[in-house]
Amino acid sequence: MQAASNAYQDYLGPVKTDVKPEYTPTSDGSKMRALAWFGNRDVRMVDAPVPDITEPEDVILKVTGTTICGSDLHLYHGEIMTMQKGDILGHEFMGVIDKIGPGVLHLQPGQRVVASFQIACGKCSYCQKKLSSFCDRTNNSSLQNVMYGHRDAGFFGYSHFTGGFPGGQAEFVRVPKGEVNLLPIPDEVPDEQALYLSDIIPTSYHAVVDTGVEKGDVVGIWLKGASRVIGIDRVPERLALAKNKLGIETLDFSQYSDVPQRLAERVPGGIDVVLIAVRTFHEPKTIIHKVQKMMMLETDSPETLNEMLLAVRKQGRIGLIAAYAGFANGVNVGALMEKGIRLIGNGQAPVHLYWKEILHDYIMTGKFDPTLVLTHRVPLEDMPKLYDAFDKRQCGVEKVFVETRFSSPPSKGCPTLTRVDEWSARN
Repeated sequence: MQAASNAYQDYLGPVKTDVKPEYTPTSDGSKMRALAWFGNRDVRMVDAPVPDITEPEDVILKVTGTTICGSDLHLYHGEIMTMQKGDILGHEFMGVIDKIGPGVLHLQPGQRVVASFQIACGKCSYCQKKLSSFCDRTNNSSLQNVMYGHRDAGFFGYSHFTGGFPGGQAEFVRVPKGEVNLLPIPDEVPDEQALYLSDIIPTSYHAVVDTGVEKGDVVGIWLKGASRVIGIDRVPERLALAKNKLGIETLDFSQYSDVPQRLAERVPGGIDVVLIAVRTFHEPKTIIHKVQKMMMLETDSPETLNEMLLAVRKQGRIGLIAAYAGFANGVNVGALMEKGIRLIGNGQAPVHLYWKEILHDYIMTGKFDPTLVLTHRVPLEDMPKLYDAFDKRQCGVEKVFVETRFSSPPSKGCPTLTRVDEWSARN
């Protein structure tokens, strides 16, 4: 798939954009440690050139915290098109400003900042509305144009389908349009709280806001203001976190052959709103979709979506915030139409629309502490082993803070440094 998609992308040629993904190495030849992709389940630590200012509005960060996202596993398994050997991964990261380009006026070296996972131009009609993930001018993928009719913004570390920008699972990273794509972090907010403003917190918030959850709604969340929330998963650690830390109802779908029927018993008449936040196409449930996926007859499985279509009430709402990439066979379109369901593709979350609100109104006021999802802390050198452990869900791993040589010590109450090999020994 990678060879074919890259060849087709080359044939189409890149779209002209406001920024380019390639960076200029530092003139002294300095190297950094970075996590790079080389094939299916093959990620390695490499010595890569340290990036220098390449375009006037660039910012170079010394990374103080990065992490692995569930969507990174799609890359790990080679399921996202146009991956190329040596691509540096990672779209959730923060750091300290090392250098600024001559066009950067309001940021200074030494400032702590978090990056949005998307790269926005700050000028197009979408960016003017803070809809940064829909930016028209930073993703050069003509292949995405062909598949979707339009393009998303460029993303850090997420294949050439999203622009081919080197990611932040590294010691340094170049941030194009730095003043647009970096958020300054106050000293009183520790890295462990700020890091997840790059993706997962705005993404979760966006799913709720965009799907239209209202006061009194019963909400079903296919996990990884509502009056009642039900989390559906099969991973014991996730179910325990949802029940014990968040205080929501849970349902282990591995215990029931008919999840919609079980939900109907709990919520007669159907759920008001359902949100899907699973690794959709990575884990088809049934043999028929496993075979279709293996034979490349579909890229995405519709099974979870079909469960949602049955479980939601008539005129209910479904929000898709999970990573669907292409085409699925056997979607229950009849249920969608006959029940009058509002099926909402939430899209990639526009981080810029929410991150200041979440930082100032939730994190800094103490209403929400992002560290509730944090289970482990490891060094950058452990990233290849972390991908394998994260994929296998070893030792209850959920969200991991990955430190570099520039990181501060762990904040009070947060996980201390361990090595992934230690997890295996404990399992």
